[in-house]
Amino acid sequence: MTTRRLPVRPDLAQLEREAGELLDAARRGDAGAIAELTSARPGALDPARATTDDARLALARSYEAPSWERLALACDLVDAIWRDDLDRVRALVTAHPEVLHESALVRPSDWGPPLTYAANLGRDRIIRLLYDLGARDLQSALGRAALQSRIETAKMLYDLMGRPPIPDGALGGPAYTLSDQGTALLLALGARVTHDDGRSLVPVDVVLETDSRKPSSKHAILEMYVAAGVVLPDTAPMAVHRGRIDLLERLLGQDPTLLRRQFTHEEIYPPELGCHDEVLATHGTPLAGATLLHMCMDYGELEIARWLLERGMDVDAPAAVDADGFGGHTALFATVVSQVNFWMNYGAGGPKEAPLTRLLLDHGAAPNARASLRKQLHPGYGEDTLREYRDVTPLSWGTRFHNKLFVSEPAMRLIEERGAQVLR
Repeated sequence: MTTRRLPVRPDLAQLEREAGELLDAARRGDAGAIAELTSARPGALDPARATTDDARLALARSYEAPSWERLALACDLVDAIWRDDLDRVRALVTAHPEVLHESALVRPSDWGPPLTYAANLGRDRIIRLLYDLGARDLQSALGRAALQSRIETAKMLYDLMGRPPIPDGALGGPAYTLSDQGTALLLALGARVTHDDGRSLVPVDVVLETDSRKPSSKHAILEMYVAAGVVLPDTAPMAVHRGRIDLLERLLGQDPTLLRRQFTHEEIYPPELGCHDEVLATHGTPLAGATLLHMCMDYGELEIARWLLERGMDVDAPAAVDADGFGGHTALFATVVSQVNFWMNYGAGGPKEAPLTRLLLDHGAAPNARASLRKQLHPGYGEDTLREYRDVTPLSWGTRFHNKLFVSEPAMRLIEERGAQVLR
């Protein structure tokens, strides 16, 4: 059977269209559609006699709902929570009290049961209603409220819990979303930063490796960790992670070669802090063997990039070339394919701009530089195949890259305007 997952805010009308399309495909003789319809019913099913109810049941089962009615209930309840419709939530939960303890999105999800789901959105009235009706998933709700920077909601939940000790590991949620507000709240409420045996509980690795890109919040979280007693490596890559130009100034004074250095993956993502390999440390254009300028491109560090160039860094300084001949790319490649671009393109996205690309080009970056690259994305993006791109320019790197959410069309337009050759 095909397996599907509801979006965070499912649309019943869209699901009805999906059921209609499934039925139409089965009636046309599509083998996959017939198999899906048949799997939901015992015995043989004649596609010509299949009904809308058959298609709806099959679709519901693919979303792990036992029935179409349960799937519709999930859509109705989630929509009511989004609209902060207290009366509708009360009516639905009173009629179906079992949903209090089931995933709001049917299939197990980080968004949790209805009360936790409401905490993600800061729906305080609905949280109190669901609590009064018997919901008790307060700990997961507190974690999601902190992760989503719903600070007043988190405080309310903490009071409902009776103000217990914050569980170890709670800092991981706001570390992943780079919620400095959530981090500050949990630390203020007493979240521990070390085990009793002295081992660190602070998720520095999550802050460095997350797919989120909020430079100022990242800087703030790392400084909170330091203030809580965490010791971070005194290195240039860590100074970039922290957004600390003052530290870079000092390190440059100590090492005049700093702006020419190529840093290993382990220097950028220190394993002693719990960091992982090049796949799990989420970024776009490869950073292993990269310069500080390359780092700035993937992490959106415009001010540090500007400082590096003002201090005389070569705008076309290449990354290291590995034993297989991959690497050698300039920072311009990293503006075309980056994690910053993912968030520009994902969903509603952000402003369709390329300030880092413009900065490099204004400093004379070569638009037709060439390199060979290989890249394996984090499995969270749906596939984890290692792909090779040989002898590409920044433009052909973007044109050929397999996941277009990571590609900046504004960057490519700017590069083409500066005389880049379009190579397929």
